[in-house]
Amino acid sequence: MGSGQQVTVFGAYGHTGRFVVAELAARGFVPVPSGRNAPALEELADEHGLDARVASVEDPASLDRALAGTAAVVNCAGPFASTAGPVIEAALRAGIPYLDVAAELEANLDTFAHYSERARRAGAVIVPAMAFFGGLGDLLATAAMGDWTEADEAHIAYALSSWHPTAGTRLSGAVSRRRRGANRLLYRAGQWEHRTDAPPTLEWDFPDPMGPRPVIGEFTMADVVTVPQHLSIPNVTTYMTTEAVRDIAAPHTPAPIAVDKRGRSDQTFLVDVVVRSGGSQRRATASGQDIYAVTAPLVTEALERVLTGRVNAPGLASAGEIFDASDFLRALAPHIALDLHPQKRTA
Repeated sequence: MGSGQQVTVFGAYGHTGRFVVAELAARGFVPVPSGRNAPALEELADEHGLDARVASVEDPASLDRALAGTAAVVNCAGPFASTAGPVIEAALRAGIPYLDVAAELEANLDTFAHYSERARRAGAVIVPAMAFFGGLGDLLATAAMGDWTEADEAHIAYALSSWHPTAGTRLSGAVSRRRRGANRLLYRAGQWEHRTDAPPTLEWDFPDPMGPRPVIGEFTMADVVTVPQHLSIPNVTTYMTTEAVRDIAAPHTPAPIAVDKRGRSDQTFLVDVVVRSGGSQRRATASGQDIYAVTAPLVTEALERVLTGRVNAPGLASAGEIFDASDFLRALAPHIALDLHPQKRTA
C-alpha cells in the first residue's frame, strides 16, 4: 500500500481527478492536490484534509513546487496536448515517475515521440494513457496475446450503456478535432493513415448475454496508440456502440450524475478485445461501472507497481509493456469483471 507516500495529482479537482484523489487516499497514499484553480483546489483540500499546491503549466517554477518532496505525479488535467509536456518536464527535473490519464490520440503520440529516448537515458518511468481508454484495452490485448510474439490484427470494441461526457472530455475532444481538422486516424499495415471518409457502421458480436450490437467502426481511441508501441500487430482497430457515439456527439448531453456513495454514474461498460493470427483468435473482456471512476483504480494500481518496482523496465511505456498484464488485470477486482478466453479458431 501507499505507506503515507505523497503523490501530486495535477488537475485534482476535475471529475476524474477527484476519483483519483479518493483512490490514492484509500490505498494509503497522501494525495497532494494541484492545479491552477485555487478556489477549487482549496475546496477539495478542505474536504479531504489535504494540503493543496497551486500550479500552472505556464509557470515551471510552480510545477516544481507542486512536485517537491513527492514520490510521483499523476496528471489528470486535460487537454493533455497542453499539460502533458510541461508536467513531464517537471517530473524529469524532480526525478520522479509520471503517469497520466490522457485519452487524446495526438497528445499520446506526442508523448511517445518526444520523451521515449529521454526517459530511457534518464532511467525515468513515464506511463501515458493509464486510464480506461489507452490503458485497459492495452492490458486486455496484451493478456489476450499470451505467448504469441506477433499477430495480424487487434480489435477493441467498447459497449457503453451511455456516454455522458465531462467538461474535460468535451474540451479535450475539441482540441483533438482542431488538430486533426477534417481527418480521422487509422492504424493499418503498421502505419498511421489520415482519412476523410465517414467511419462505417457495423455489427459487433459481443459476448453473451449482450450479443450483437451496432457499432461505429474505426472509432479510433487511445488504445490504437498504446498497443502498437510494444505489440507486433500491424492492424489495430477500435469500435464504439452507436448509442454512446450519439451521446458524446450531442452538444446537450449532460455530464455524469452520481448514483452511489463513491460518486459513480449508472453507466456500465464492456470492453471486448480480439486478437487474430492466421486462422486463430484469442479474446479477453472486461466489464464494470463508470469509465471515469474505473480510471482511478487503473492509474493507482499502476502507480503502486511503479513505486514498488514491479515494472518490466524503466522508461516510457504503455500499460501492457511495463506491467504483467494478466496479473495487473486480476488485481483490479472488484472494479472490473474479467474474462480471459481460451484460444479459438475462426471460421
